[in-house]
Amino acid sequence: MRVISGTARGTKLSSIDSISTRPTLDRIKESLFNIIRNKIENSIVLDLFSGSGAIGIEFLSRGAKKAYFCEKSHEAAEMIYNNLKRTKLIDKAQLFRQDYRKCLKEIKDANIKFDIIFLDPPYKENLAANAVKQIISLELLQKDGIIIVETDEKERDLKELEKLQVEMYDLRKYGRVYLIFLSRKG
Repeated sequence: MRVISGTARGTKLSSIDSISTRPTLDRIKESLFNIIRNKIENSIVLDLFSGSGAIGIEFLSRGAKKAYFCEKSHEAAEMIYNNLKRTKLIDKAQLFRQDYRKCLKEIKDANIKFDIIFLDPPYKENLAANAVKQIISLELLQKDGIIIVETDEKERDLKELEKLQVEMYDLRKYGRVYLIFLSRKG
């Protein structure tokens, strides 16, 4: 796995091969960043359920001002830290080594708001809607901010997300994986 574009382009990233952590495929990453390319420059980004940190690192490499990473697995968090050092992007990053609920509350207490939030929770754990609900209730999204959910449970997640104060403005399918693009209602 490598950084696709930007200042750290071509840098090889470490990742963990396990059932609970699976990296976003390069073709999905490439498509994702093409879709939102006009929103990246100088953005504040949250990579929730970060895994290897590849998505947040890609944002930083492409010109995001700051990226926050949240990963509760100690092994994965250590890998994110090492990947940030390897890409020389560590000074633009903050890593939370904890559960996403605690992380989101700390972010709220620090009065941080995001332009882009990327969520890639473990697919089978049904965490996406709960995370989005907390993000909205804590008001962590800028007025024009977006949330992107990666999932292989499109029907389940869309059913839960439509109960929340968000609206889907785009949906992309890549094999069995979907990217759901959300903005705040109103």
